[in-house]
Amino acid sequence: MTSIALMIALFLSALTAGFLVAFAVVVMPGLKPLDDASYLRAFQLMDGVIQNRQPLFMLMWVGSLLATLAVVVVGVGALSGLDRILLLGAGALYLGGVHLPTVTINIPLNNQVQRLRIHELEPGALREARAAFETRWNRWNAIRTVVAAVSVMLMLLLLVRL
Repeated sequence: MTSIALMIALFLSALTAGFLVAFAVVVMPGLKPLDDASYLRAFQLMDGVIQNRQPLFMLMWVGSLLATLAVVVVGVGALSGLDRILLLGAGALYLGGVHLPTVTINIPLNNQVQRLRIHELEPGALREARAAFETRWNRWNAIRTVVAAVSVMLMLLLLVRL
């Protein structure tokens, strides 16, 4: 039972880590050269897909959260020693280092961008809105990306050991 739960959590968490990597190394750098209005509008559109609960994204993102919680609950009683430590470490990293900053930092920043009426803003206000968003969002996305990758590696190591 623990191995199956771990495989599901690992698969969905790896997809999420890949999603974060894609944003860190392709999407956000690709948007960087855009002028402020275009940058903010492009982000609004991409984030709009997510906020409209795109089904595959929701399966991956929410599924990874639920599957990780489930494998921790199932595995903590079934595993011991290093295996339990790997499981708890992977779970804590993933939940605390990926999902927590998403809810407390990245989503609020996304929502700030979503509320902008870009076509009504002056160039200075657009520049300020982008500045308030871009650096902080990218920093926390980089953190989430590294933490997700480490968590996936710990889950993979645990799966190999089981």
